Amino acid sequence: MSATTFLSQFKQMNKKESQSIQFVDLPYQPDLAKRYFASIEHLPWAMLLKSSTLEHENNRFDILVANPVATVQTFGKQSQVTEGDLVRSDEEDPFTIIDQLVKAKIGTQELTTDWPFIGGAVGYFAYDLGRRVERIPTIADHDISAPDMAIGIYDWALLIDHQEQKAVIAGVNVDAQLSWLTSQKPSERTPFKLSTEWQSNMTQDDYQQRFNAVKEYLAAGDSYQINLAQRHFAEYQGSEWHAFDVLDEHNQAPFSAFIRTEDTAIISVSPERFLQLHHREIETKPIKGTRPRFSSEAKDRLSADELANAPKDQAENLMIVDLLRNDIGRVAKPGSVKVPKLFEIESFPAVHHLVSTVVGELDNQYSATDLLRACFPGGSITGAPKIRAMEIIEELEPHRRSVYCGSIGYISAHGVMDTSITIRTLMATKGKVYAWAGGGIVADSVCDDEYQETYHKLGKILPILDSL
Repeated sequence: MSATTFLSQFKQMNKKESQSIQFVDLPYQPDLAKRYFASIEHLPWAMLLKSSTLEHENNRFDILVANPVATVQTFGKQSQVTEGDLVRSDEEDPFTIIDQLVKAKIGTQELTTDWPFIGGAVGYFAYDLGRRVERIPTIADHDISAPDMAIGIYDWALLIDHQEQKAVIAGVNVDAQLSWLTSQKPSERTPFKLSTEWQSNMTQDDYQQRFNAVKEYLAAGDSYQINLAQRHFAEYQGSEWHAFDVLDEHNQAPFSAFIRTEDTAIISVSPERFLQLHHREIETKPIKGTRPRFSSEAKDRLSADELANAPKDQAENLMIVDLLRNDIGRVAKPGSVKVPKLFEIESFPAVHHLVSTVVGELDNQYSATDLLRACFPGGSITGAPKIRAMEIIEELEPHRRSVYCGSIGYISAHGVMDTSITIRTLMATKGKVYAWAGGGIVADSVCDDEYQETYHKLGKILPILDSL
């Protein structure tokens, strides 16, 4: 069946292009989305995007979705598109498929609202989806069978605005959705517990050898910066939602998320925005530069001050800012790309980060999915230049990254998009849980420092789950 025929059937079956979006107000409670989600977290395609720290400038909205009207799962060159009993395989560009499905199922909504999502696409874009954007060699072991992209198309959502202290159900047929949501009861769950110790896919000697190889590539002029990551895994039993609940409490990240698909759970406590699009205004906030937090206020302030004034970290950050300016420039209006904030310190429970902000205005001929494709995967987790860095990553890291260093987020039918970089992100599937951490290596990087930094970044993840 052709894509055109399939989409035509979508329209005939659903006829949702012209339906108006409804909003039903709910009493605001800070934990409202999490409380409702606890009753549906076991359902495939239930997803929660959560702003978990009231102190952070990017904290504002929680978004809960379930019961998608369509799903897309991409494996390599094939995407499986499902709507009810209708299933097809499609080799078309995955970003285009999403765009077409949102238009067919929700329609292009021309309305003005402060609510960021009124129906559209929600889910994850794994790092390996970058193979549909750039040509990358196949070297690393592909041992996790989860999709490269898992997206649901939703015609409703529960939304919480923590700044305005408001809550709504938004979408179509919202009364029925609210009735369904409030009727759900939490399922009994076994607490999350690791059944083995964490194990890395690199020893410290392995990391040293790969670090040396990166240095050789840098010295040869192949790249200016390369992100090198190691992967940890352990076997586990029990509830992945319980694991998220605990990690969310300890990390208080502005881009937290829990995603359930048929056989996989994604647990993310990411501090990093990838791309936001709002009224055609683009924002990205790359993180490059990390220092540990300390319980001593004086020592903690010294750590932050050291990061703020570190020439190496500033140079590393600036390389990625330039890369992202170039990526955004592919789809932005000429002359609109600017850097209003450079080398700012943002502090999180485990670490201080050096963060910059790049903005621009999306050109009229492009959509949110065009912007995402133009910048995918995020340059802050590849290195520069991007394609060569990705080739070197594929050569040096033992396993493919899967969801790590990809993105989680939403694309709303009224043109609003917000996505994270999936760092501080775990994948739980088939009784194993995976966690990654890496860092950008430049010419003056020191191996022991870079190796230790990967553990600083997981300082509020691996030990926390180990203690359950």
